[in-house]
Amino acid sequence: MNADELLRRYQAGERNFTHVCLHSVNLSEVCLAGINLDKASLVNVTLSHSNLRGANLIEANLTAACLWRTNLSGANLIWANLKAANLIRANLNDVDLHKAALQKADLRLAQLQKADLSGADLSGADLSYANLSGANLAGANLNSANLTGAILSNTDLSYASLIKTILIKTDLSSLDLSQVDLKKAELYDCMLSR
Repeated sequence: MNADELLRRYQAGERNFTHVCLHSVNLSEVCLAGINLDKASLVNVTLSHSNLRGANLIEANLTAACLWRTNLSGANLIWANLKAANLIRANLNDVDLHKAALQKADLRLAQLQKADLSGADLSGADLSYANLSGANLAGANLNSANLTGAILSNTDLSYASLIKTILIKTDLSSLDLSQVDLKKAELYDCMLSR
């Protein structure tokens, strides 16, 4: 299947595209809200400025995908592979990224309010100035991640690993850090209480 066929079938009302293979295609600025792309292979796909609100992307492979400013609010990305993906300024509010692979993903300025990132692997990810307020990061791997200027207020970080994580000017207010592994983390000028 190519991008044109997918868009034609979507516009005709079809929503189920499980196991589809679309490598390195450009789907920028399209509306695919509510689409089902479970287990789809979307390696190097470009979805910049696209609307994927409420999409199903369970176990989808989005390695090195460009999702810059993409609206994924309310989407289901359980076990999705987003390694090295570009998610700069993406809307990921209320997204389910439970157990997702986000190693070295670029999430600068992303909106992740109330997102479920429990058990996700965010090692080496760049979350500079991302808004993670109210997110669930229980058991997440944030080793060597960059959280400079990020908002983590009211976030669940229980049993998360933040070894060698950069936490400069990070909002850590209303957090219980007693069960968080912060070995060799860089904590400078953080907001710890309001």
